Amino acid sequence: MLETERDDAKKTITFQAIGHVENEFDEPETASVIRAARSRIILQPDLTPGLQGIEPDEELMVIFYFDRSEGYELLQHPCGDPEYEVRGVFALRSPNRPNPIGVTTVELLAIEDNILHVRGLDAINGTPVLDLKLVDLKLE
Repeated sequence: MLETERDDAKKTITFQAIGHVENEFDEPETASVIRAARSRIILQPDLTPGLQGIEPDEELMVIFYFDRSEGYELLQHPCGDPEYEVRGVFALRSPNRPNPIGVTTVELLAIEDNILHVRGLDAINGTPVLDLKLVDLKLE
């Protein structure tokens, strides 16, 4: 049996944003309010060819960076509301996490060049986008 020692906790990982979010929310808002609104994902223009095969009315997974999040707590009240029972951070969508990464599934409404119009995104204006993935890949 081969034993290896891994020290993943000390590994540094670096990402480059592929774009950013534009919407009317400059400050955090309740998830239901922000997800009901339309947002735009502005993709870096040189990455536009990577959108080939994505069509309106499809669902996209948006991976983004909570760039304004500071610190985290392993146990939190959902939505910061003490009326809710405390839960572990990994059971929540809180931006205050060990790695401030958000993931949301959105409805793609339209694509105009490097701009994606979406609904369902719970990221605020200016949030860096790290990646996009189709929820259901249809190979035809």
